[in-house]
Amino acid sequence: MAKATIAFDLYGTLLSTESISRELEGFYGAEKAKVIASQARRYQLEYTWRSNSMGTYRPFDELTRCSFHHAAAEAGVQITPEQEQAIMKAYNGLDAFPDVQAAMELISKSQNVEAWVFSNGTEPMIRASVETSRGLATASSPDVLSAGRIVSVDRLGVYKPSVVTYQHMVSAAGREDAPGTVWLVSSNPFDALGAVAAGMSSVWVDRGETGWVDGLSAALNIRPTLVVHGVDEAVEHILRQ
Repeated sequence: MAKATIAFDLYGTLLSTESISRELEGFYGAEKAKVIASQARRYQLEYTWRSNSMGTYRPFDELTRCSFHHAAAEAGVQITPEQEQAIMKAYNGLDAFPDVQAAMELISKSQNVEAWVFSNGTEPMIRASVETSRGLATASSPDVLSAGRIVSVDRLGVYKPSVVTYQHMVSAAGREDAPGTVWLVSSNPFDALGAVAAGMSSVWVDRGETGWVDGLSAALNIRPTLVVHGVDEAVEHILRQ
């Protein structure tokens, strides 16, 4: 039996980008920390899409730094060089979502899954997160999320949801002849839709239980292969396919 290939998105799927607010609280207080964390994530993604459209790639860590400065400025505060260093260090140690541990345990018990991390982040960012993020490092053994199974868009110079990023993931997994057998698991609607548009299968993780309401999906008449409420549920469904 061929192994199931699962490509996990990192930020917002395995790791909570909102957990950076704990680091920000020490600088700006709880209320502003939450606002800055939320807005920084918004701008981080917006920058990737704008960069794709303009053909002006910059590495994800650089865009992340800029997104925090942007969000902080809107909140009426400034980030010092020392604070920036602390924030970026904490970003490489974001908390894993509670459902991630159960997902990793399911994979570790199965002989039929090959797990990858597929991210906009640079390889050093991804490796640091896999090794140090609270919950993720303890939830997964080296056999589950192997350093050899990390795919970054950085070497391509373009971000998701560009079709070439998903083609790169499929190629890394050695499934060019059957891209639909590679499953992307992501909580980001643009990512889940982009994977299907590129010929992969995808599972959208709907932790907020809002249901799939993406308007572009309706316009293009495509949608994720599956919609679930947690990463563990995603793995369960894929294993049953």
